[in-house]
Formats: sequence, structure tokens, C-alpha cells
Amino acid sequence: MFGRKPIEERLAERRAQLPPLKEGEHFEHAPAKFIFIFLIVFVVLGHLVGLFVLMALNLH
Repeated sequence: MFGRKPIEERLAERRAQLPPLKEGEHFEHAPAKFIFIFLIVFVVLGHLVGLFVLMALNLH
């Protein structure tokens, strides 16, 4: 269309120019890793806060 290559061909050419990925230094889904770690920390902290609130309520 309009004298340009299709987007698939342009993406394939751009991908071919990238250097090969190094083993062990690449994580495909970095945003997913950060979200997963955030959720784990959030759940653990939430449970700890809930534990302390229940302990404080039972002291009276």
C-alpha cells in the first residue's frame, strides 16, 4: 500500500537486525515479572497488616 512493504515484512527485517539474545540475561515478559513480584509483596504485606490489626483488637 502506498509503495511500502507490509508491516509484517518491516517487523521481520527489524527483528533480523537485532543481535542474538544472551542466555540467562533475557526475561521475555519483564512487565509481567514486576507485576508478579508486586502482587506477591502486596499480598504478604496485607496479611501481615491484617495479623497485627487482629492482634491489636484481641489485646483489649
